[in-house]
Order: sequence, then C-alpha cells, then structure tokens
Amino acid sequence: MAIKAVLFDLDGTLLPMNLEEYLNVYLSNLAKKVEPLGYGKKEFIASLWAATEYMVKNDGSRTNEEVFWKEFSKIHGETVYGHIPVFNSYYTNEYNLAKEVCGFDPMAAKTVEYLNNRGMTLVCATNPLLPYVAMQSRLSWAGVDENCFSLITAYENSRFSKPFPGYYLEILSKIGKKPEECIMVGNDVSEDMPAKKTGTNCLINKNGEDISAYPNGGFSDLIDHIESIE
Repeated sequence: MAIKAVLFDLDGTLLPMNLEEYLNVYLSNLAKKVEPLGYGKKEFIASLWAATEYMVKNDGSRTNEEVFWKEFSKIHGETVYGHIPVFNSYYTNEYNLAKEVCGFDPMAAKTVEYLNNRGMTLVCATNPLLPYVAMQSRLSWAGVDENCFSLITAYENSRFSKPFPGYYLEILSKIGKKPEECIMVGNDVSEDMPAKKTGTNCLINKNGEDISAYPNGGFSDLIDHIESIE
C-alpha cells in the first residue's frame, strides 16, 4: 500500500539537540520565571517531573493538560490554576532562549516542504508533554513551517504519550489513515519504535542501539525510501 502519511518526531529529528543541554536551559529559565510565585527551584523542578510522569502514564480518560495540572495542584495546591497564564507567558517568550543550545539542519525544512507538496499528510509527532505554543516554537527553531502539518501533538490535544501505542493509535484516528499507510520518522528507539506495534514503520534512529530491522539514515534517505515503495 502506498505511503500517505509521515509522522515526524521533533527533538533530535527535525530539531537537532543535546537533550541534557536543552533541559538545563528550559528548566532553569522556567524556574526563574515562576520563582516570584513562591516556587523554590529544586522543589519546583521535582514537582514538574512528578506531574509529567503522570502525563506519560495517562490512560486516555483526560487530556495530558488536564492530567498535568491536576497532579501539579496536588503538590502545590489549587492556586496553581491561577498561575497558568504565567506558564503560558513563559512558553511564548523566555522559552525561546533554549533555541541557542539547539542545532539546525536545513534538510529538515526541505524534506517537510517536499513531502507536503507531494500531498502527504504530515504529523509533528513530538511527545505531547508541553503546550502547543512550545511545539510551535521548536518547529520555528528548526525552520520548519508548522502549516505543513495536519496535526501537531501537544498536551492540549493528546490523551496518550510516547512510548505507548495508544499515542500512535490516537494520531491515526485523527488523520484517518491506516497503519500500513504511515511511516514514523524518529531518533529514539524506546519512544518512536513502539509505533511498530500499530503497524507503523520507524525509519530514523541515531541513538546507537541496534535498529538493523528498520530502514535508517538521513533526510535524503527518507525521501529515497518513500519514493522506492510508491
């Protein structure tokens, strides 16, 4: 069956990055942003990770956004809901400072544009643990046009997360495609290869683990692969 949809991971795929450096800048600046609200840096970051862990284990009954704020409020109290505008302001503004520790691959934008022009349904299948505006920001850092995507997963519009197959099944339901019509392009074996459990292929992995059973390479290889099976 012809490929009709391509799912792209973002971090480490469309947007080259050292995850440790990115997280350090991201979390440090966020902690600084909310410090006037009474959050201590160490405790705040720990509670952020704790609430995020609940999102990762979301059973699909609520959006990831709802899960995050419910669990975060259990730690810091109901007043956190009044702090949401401050968090949103961070992702719109200071969050963009993290761009400085990320790389850039011009082939990412060219590949997305090429596939979009060919009529492919494209999905930015990044782990939906942050707000939509954060995903838009990272796509802009990568130089990729967000308008090329039929769907960008974020914590507002997702009820599952990687590495669970439910995340991929939710995407397939939203874009109206069969698993065999899709390709998953990602760099993380543990997060992106579970797509195979829904029948979707994972083409790119650069983390050094054995992926000999999967086609892999760079963006030009991806285009060649798609064209070879059409």
